[in-house]
Amino acid sequence: MVIFDRIPKETNREYAFRLIKENIISLGLEPGVFVGEQEIANLIGLSRTPVHEALLDLSKTKIVEIYPQRGSRIALIDYDLLIESSFIRRTMETAVAELACSMATEEDLLNIEENVKLQEFYLTNPTGDKLMELDNEFHKSLYTIANKEQSYYMVSSMSIHLNRIRNMSLTTVKDLKIVGDHRAMLEAFRSRNSEAVVALLEKHLSRYRCDIDLIIKKYPQYFAPGPWEKLSAPTIC
Repeated sequence: MVIFDRIPKETNREYAFRLIKENIISLGLEPGVFVGEQEIANLIGLSRTPVHEALLDLSKTKIVEIYPQRGSRIALIDYDLLIESSFIRRTMETAVAELACSMATEEDLLNIEENVKLQEFYLTNPTGDKLMELDNEFHKSLYTIANKEQSYYMVSSMSIHLNRIRNMSLTTVKDLKIVGDHRAMLEAFRSRNSEAVVALLEKHLSRYRCDIDLIIKKYPQYFAPGPWEKLSAPTIC
């Protein structure tokens, strides 16, 4: 489990929630593992209460399973929850992107350009999780431009199921295509072509399916039973 610094003014509960959530996404807390509230509290220097509250909050999205008297288990990757998570994000984000296309200012476009240039840099100069961090910032900026930031926080709570798969991406070719998608979306924003933005985004948000077979073969213990073969999608890779 990776321990990172607190954000200024972050409450104990917020810190515990963010730390546990990010470790679930990064596999610092692996699918299927049991975690104890007191153990986590000791690791991050908090009392047991905020950790308990954070785990309860995470259990609402079914990423954590709570077993009385036994502890909490990080949920296995569930097919139905992954599909629902992908559906929620795709439905919401395409609508948000369409709005952002008409609302983006020149300053907004310059900020997106800077983000994409950094992605292109880190694509050839890998540094930790920097690419995923910039990817998240790119998508968050669409909600900010469209004045739909509360929608972003709603979507992000379910996206944890999808983000675990994103983090397990195994091919640099896919990373190259993801960054290329962002560059193409930026150009579509510049030309105010909302139809192109939506089409590009729909394809982009389905790219996680490209690596699913390889991921399952490498980490079979992380997955709950399900019709995973349905996710094979070579036409979008």
